[in-house]
Order: sequence, then structure tokens, then C-alpha cells
Amino acid sequence: MLLEQPCSQGYCTCRSPTKTQSAGLFQSRTVCLSSSLPGDKVVRSTSPSPLALTLAEVERKNPLVVRGGRYPAAQTARLATRTAVIIPHRSREHHLKFLLYYLHPFLQRQQLNYAIYIIHQAGNYTFNRAKLMNVGFREAMREEEWECLFFHDVDLIPEDDRNTYTCDAHPKHAAIAMDKFGYKLPYKSYFGGVSALTPRHYLKMNGFPNNYWGWGGEDDDIGIRVSLGGMLIARPALNVGRYKMIKHKLDRGNEINPRRFNMLAKTRQSWKQDGMNTVQYKIVRREHLPLYTNITVDIGTETGPRRHAGSAPPAPPVKLPVKGH
Repeated sequence: MLLEQPCSQGYCTCRSPTKTQSAGLFQSRTVCLSSSLPGDKVVRSTSPSPLALTLAEVERKNPLVVRGGRYPAAQTARLATRTAVIIPHRSREHHLKFLLYYLHPFLQRQQLNYAIYIIHQAGNYTFNRAKLMNVGFREAMREEEWECLFFHDVDLIPEDDRNTYTCDAHPKHAAIAMDKFGYKLPYKSYFGGVSALTPRHYLKMNGFPNNYWGWGGEDDDIGIRVSLGGMLIARPALNVGRYKMIKHKLDRGNEINPRRFNMLAKTRQSWKQDGMNTVQYKIVRREHLPLYTNITVDIGTETGPRRHAGSAPPAPPVKLPVKGH
């Protein structure tokens, strides 16, 4: 259960009770943001059309974005948070263009030092979203000491500028209210769609699971890891953490994972042995493109990793940024 409070400018962080708290007792903290952000910005899925939109058009609308999808905030905001946005991806080019069309201006209005990383799964094997996010964390941190990392589904468009892409003292679940769920949290432990972690948060929970192939289960596993890492969940208010989902069918190669519930039942026993400390992969291609950094990666298959001469070994210690939580 979560405690929600109204705020003068619409933003609250709401946290789950810790294990030591008795039922009915909650911990919450109110955070107010600058009124300079314009607030609610409704996304219209018909303008522009995802099918008609081109990357060249998105690039023209974002002249200050430099190669690799980086935006250096203005000199007056030189102390701005350094945020990396990590997007697991395969065969969703129309969704990606639409997201970039809205996301780049959204982040610039918040005056962040940011970069966007697309982690593209090579091949036609079963999709593994959580493992791709592990790859994204590791490769992004190799490029820069990011203070905050947003793990972002490609089909979710933020609707409110006050939903800031910065990290909190605890892991943040940003996509609390999706149109798909009637702009309500579907269940109290939900941690899917868009979430934010500092490097320290990520290390405390051993990153994400590597063994969820196909659709479903990994978000709940990640939510359990937050608790097992001794952390709480921060959330914006319902009227701020709003997202529009681009409608689509389940992708081929991303069918429902029939083992997800059995796997979730074992998370408490497996989380320290399956995560960022065991992820293995091979970088196929790294491209610093005008609107994003594309990292195409071979993450193996559901039946087991394919051995490569150049495969990445278990992750080494991550260098934490000085300003990180």
C-alpha cells in the first residue's frame, strides 16, 4: 500500500512501508518542483503520425542535440543532473521515432545533461528486456559517470514535464499512471514501464535478472530486488507520472513467458547469483548517431549463451559518480 499526498505543485514521492513497519504505517515525502515547467502536455498520437515521422525531422527539431544523442545543458545549468536514458529495443522503429520526437524536447525543457542509449538485441531469438537493460547500464557507465539512469520502454511517452528525469534517494518508478491502465497504478508493487536508479541503487539490487526470456515477469522481479536491496520505491503523483502507450500487438519473438510465475517464486534465492554480476554478451556494433547511441548486442539465447571469443565476462566493479546517491 502507498500513501499519496496532494502537493502544491503536483509532485509527491510515495514509498512502500519497510519490513519493520506495522500495517497501516507508511513513510512519505513531499517534493515540490519549479513552477517554470509547463506541466501537463497531452500527447496526441495522430500528430505527427508514427508512420510518417522521419528521424531527419526529429533531428531538425533538435539542433542542440549532439552526436550520440547527447544534450549538454546550458552553461547556467552546468550543475544539472547527468541522466542516461536506456531503451531496450528490437523491431520497433516507428515507436522509437515517435518517442524521440517527444523525449528530446521533454528532457531539454528540464535542463538535464543527458544522453539516450538504444540497446538493440541482435538476431531473431526470444527478446530479453531485462538483460538488455543490464547491458545498457554497463555500457553507458563505461562512457560516462552517469548520476541517474532511466530504464525506458520504447512505447511509452511522458505527458507531464513535472515528471522530472532525475533520481530520488530511493529507486523511482516514474510510469505510475499509463493510459493503458486508466491512468492508475495497476497494482501496488508494479515497477514497470519507466524506472530510475542511481548507480548505487543498481549495485545494491544486483541490477536486473538475465533469465526472463519473452514477455512478463521481469518488472515484478525487479520490484522484489528493490526490497531485497533494503530500499523503498519513490513515485510521482498520479496526475504527474502520466504516460501514453503507443498501441501495438505482442512482437514476434516476445511471446508471453510461461515460466514467469515459477521464476518469480525463486527471486529471493536467485537474485544475488543472477544479475549485473553475471551478465554476458557480445557487442556487435556501437554507433554514435545524431539522435542516440545505438548499441547492437548479442545476448545469447533462451537455451543458453553462445560462447564468443570476445564475449564480455562478468561485470567488473562500477565506478560510482561523486554526486551519486
